[in-house]
Amino acid sequence: MHVRPCRVALIAHDGKKNEMVALATEFRSLLAGCTLCATGTTGARLQAEVGLAVERLLSGPMGGDLQIGARLAVGGIDVVIFLRDPMTPQPHEPDINALVRASDVHDVPCATNVSTARLLLRQLAMQLAAAEPDQP
Repeated sequence: MHVRPCRVALIAHDGKKNEMVALATEFRSLLAGCTLCATGTTGARLQAEVGLAVERLLSGPMGGDLQIGARLAVGGIDVVIFLRDPMTPQPHEPDINALVRASDVHDVPCATNVSTARLLLRQLAMQLAAAEPDQP
């Protein structure tokens, strides 16, 4: 039985990009087995600093959040890790709200802080481990 890789979207506001790199480093082995997409700069940093294969979309303010939301709406995303900076106003706040709303509408797990992201990624790792056939 073939299990398709989990499709994970990774997004981080500027003030949270270092935390995203640290999180991705912590879960590198898990994320390396997933199909990853990310908004522009976040994806570039994950490629360069963590060594992950990431499909880079547009930056958030240029429509990257909307691109991920569109994929999510048609079943192309299984998990969203969106490290938001709640203390810094974002010029594209409507796009951010639309993405989070789409994850709620389509019942896609969406972690918006590091603690929740860790819980989600740990659970994903356990589910994937349980789905692997036992090796003789």
